[in-house]
Amino acid sequence: MPSPGTRDVSVPVRVRPGAGRTRVGGRYDGPHGPALIIAVGAPAVDGKATEAVRRALADALGVRPSAVTLRLGATSRDKVFTVDSDAADLAPRLAALRDGATGTGPV
Repeated sequence: MPSPGTRDVSVPVRVRPGAGRTRVGGRYDGPHGPALIIAVGAPAVDGKATEAVRRALADALGVRPSAVTLRLGATSRDKVFTVDSDAADLAPRLAALRDGATGTGPV
């Protein structure tokens, strides 16, 4: 369990670009550990999907988009984002999104 007040939480993500709608939820066992699946309608061209994923992740976690930055995987479907927020607040939400039976609908 993260210690209270810990900031800069790493969030592994598996991107599914070109989806019919934006969805956040589900688990993918990727190269950076258990990853949250995020499907976005944006194509994987010129960083459009990455930007859409960054905004969808921020919305799903209830943080400002500026609090979410890409750390690894600029040109990969497997990415790691850093979220500037209290780890103790994010842990339950991340677990629910990643390991829950259903993801959030359109964001």
